Amino acid sequence: MTHEIKLIAVVGPSGIGKTTLVRALAKTGGFQTAYEEHGERPFQRLAKQDRRYTFANQMDYLLLRAEQEVNLRASPLTGLMDGGLDLDFHGFTRLFFHRNLLSKDEFDLCRRFHTFVRRLTPPPELIVRLKAGSEQVTERLSKRNRINIATAEDTALFNSLLDEWLAEVPPENLLELDVAREDVHYERSVRRILARIEESSKSV
Repeated sequence: MTHEIKLIAVVGPSGIGKTTLVRALAKTGGFQTAYEEHGERPFQRLAKQDRRYTFANQMDYLLLRAEQEVNLRASPLTGLMDGGLDLDFHGFTRLFFHRNLLSKDEFDLCRRFHTFVRRLTPPPELIVRLKAGSEQVTERLSKRNRINIATAEDTALFNSLLDEWLAEVPPENLLELDVAREDVHYERSVRRILARIEESSKSV
């Protein structure tokens, strides 16, 4: 089944290169972008220092991503996100619940919010899932000047949570890319994504 691609979400664990790929793809033109905005989030640093802020941080991210999706879908251009609402819930929220950084009731509020938003807005038409070995992820995380609550040690669990989520995504809405050998410009991945977009546009 073919479909118009109005919104693309690039997903994967912290350090995999989501933001780098989105920026590289955006340079080709024709995209409206939205980013995780780690530095601007009011609870990110607090949550890193004190687990009591984890719930506030997650709700802030879920709300931000929902707002971004609405804005991107209002644009005449194709929307492009590093991460997104579904990754923040199925990946990070579930990870922090597994790590006991969120209580059961806090997790349930996040789940209810995500479910409610998804009843009102459709998920991305294309989810680009990035994969690389744990060594590459660890190396990339070590070079980042960014506040990350998820660590390299979380990568295996995080990927298993993504596997559970993405198993339910229709194949025509999913593109999996191995970026372990990508250069800094992500040229191969950019070509693959542009080809998928072109293929979908011809079939609509």
